[in-house]
Amino acid sequence: MSVLDQISESLIKGKAKEVKELVEKAVNEKVPPADILNKGLLAGMSLIGERFKKNEVYVPEVLIAARAMKSGMEVLKPLLVSAGVEPVGTVVVGTVKGDLHDIGKNLVCMMLEGAGFKVVDAGINVEPDKFIQLAQENSATIIGTSALLTTTMTNMKGVVDAVKSAGLLDKIKVIIGGAPVTQAYADEIGASGYAPDAASAADLAKKLVG
Repeated sequence: MSVLDQISESLIKGKAKEVKELVEKAVNEKVPPADILNKGLLAGMSLIGERFKKNEVYVPEVLIAARAMKSGMEVLKPLLVSAGVEPVGTVVVGTVKGDLHDIGKNLVCMMLEGAGFKVVDAGINVEPDKFIQLAQENSATIIGTSALLTTTMTNMKGVVDAVKSAGLLDKIKVIIGGAPVTQAYADEIGASGYAPDAASAADLAKKLVG
């Protein structure tokens, strides 16, 4: 098994220490940083994402795999920067105003990182203007909003409206998700897309930047 396959395997099993050691080994073997990222770390996270969508693994496994990926990224990040490897895109993610839930949002952040995005975590209870400010400061092309309550999901419309009134609709896409949210609601408020779970959110973001 190649060192890249070993990285992917260890990541899926959530073995953070092994992942770090294998990334170091790959670096010493002069494997290009972009290959270590794409064919090792991201390949593993992508598989976890697929399994998560099919309910073959659950939140704890995703969290452990994401932690393993982080330990590999600690070694890799400086090398990617010096090799000029750019992230796929930048996404600002947050839970909308009035909503204090963050487990779903955190999972989405991990899945996006696992898909090669730079993620700006806006946190919880985020005002529409704050989303736009962060998107502009970080040159993000996507804003991801999450809500867990029917009473707060209406604030997603506020984010879409704020992007519209700032004249940024051609530059910034708004995607939405969370338990009460549906594709029909996304269509109704003019969002660019809806994702039923964290892994789908990463797929949707890839489509939008593609």
